[in-house]
Amino acid sequence: MDLSSQHSSPLILFSAGESSGDQHAANMFLAIKKHCPLVQGIGMGGRKMRQVGINIDYDSTHIGVIGVIEVLKHYQEIRCALKTMQQLVIKQRPDLVVCVDYKEFNLKLALFSKQQGVKVLFYVSPQVWAWRPKRVITYGKAIDMMAVIFPFETAYYEAENIPVRYVGHPSVDKVHPSRTKAEDIKLFQLSGDAPIIGILPGSRTNEINRLLPVMLNAAKKIQVEYPNVQFLLPQADSISDELLASYLKNSKVQVIKNQAYDVIQCCDAVMTSSGTVTLETALLNIPMVITYKLSPLTYKLGQLLVNIDVIGLPNIIAGKKIITELIQHQANSTKIAAEINHILNDKNYAENMRTELKAVKEKLGKGGGSENMAVLALEMLMKN
Repeated sequence: MDLSSQHSSPLILFSAGESSGDQHAANMFLAIKKHCPLVQGIGMGGRKMRQVGINIDYDSTHIGVIGVIEVLKHYQEIRCALKTMQQLVIKQRPDLVVCVDYKEFNLKLALFSKQQGVKVLFYVSPQVWAWRPKRVITYGKAIDMMAVIFPFETAYYEAENIPVRYVGHPSVDKVHPSRTKAEDIKLFQLSGDAPIIGILPGSRTNEINRLLPVMLNAAKKIQVEYPNVQFLLPQADSISDELLASYLKNSKVQVIKNQAYDVIQCCDAVMTSSGTVTLETALLNIPMVITYKLSPLTYKLGQLLVNIDVIGLPNIIAGKKIITELIQHQANSTKIAAEINHILNDKNYAENMRTELKAVKEKLGKGGGSENMAVLALEMLMKN
């Protein structure tokens, strides 16, 4: 796809507030560059975006938080980030603003950008199917196009005549180990004769603080039944060595950086926080238990607002509970350990879970999310 001469060197402003959004924006930018090598990128994001050549005007590493209390704690920093991005829109006059996830922040930025006469492409819809479906109307006023990552989401926007396109889930493309399982087991110096359990406590500091201690206690309980059990923890880019070290003193957990998919594929079972990582684990066909904890206030508000019975993405896509979810007070070490032991002890249970996860993967299709997003962005740039 070729851009017209006046857009041969377009400027795109990206806004990503979390680790996953940082990766999605980076992948999208690389795909755009294949079609339009002179494209320039600026905005808010993290290390992945910077690595692919996007000029980072605000580093979002410390504002990727979830929950009412957490947002209030970081309010001034988030407000500063928004002001910085709004000023960037005014000064740089980008040809396109791409808001990647980070819903409430990016809604404000999208509205501001639209008021300034700048086109807005929103990538990853808010979960209108889970709560507040009428939000599609609010987003419709702030955007020129909504790119959704689940096929069933388009109907919500089409019902309100809001431009929408299904682009595929980005995880389908990126969830590929770099080596075989046998190679990874050898590289990580693992034994094939003892269970291998993954510990995935999340990519945010507050998730680590809430979930990792519980998961480590669960690990101790699992060790009682499986003394030779091996534990792997893939470290997210957004989590510091110091934070993990403070929890892992005298622990037998092996921490491995920047190789999450290779780590997960080695596992017989995984204890994981809720979020995109559950879908990534599903795509690798590894049995799991989903855990999550929020601040009490955030959890109470969620109970009032959310109108779905499950929160794990594999369960949502499957349309039924195929993975056990342990949320809030249920997310304790005893129940987590019991579910992991169930997976290890009952081969039929584990195999049935793998069969259901395979069906989830098939529902997501063949992927191509980053390329589809690139084509969509270029289409928008070519329109006057």
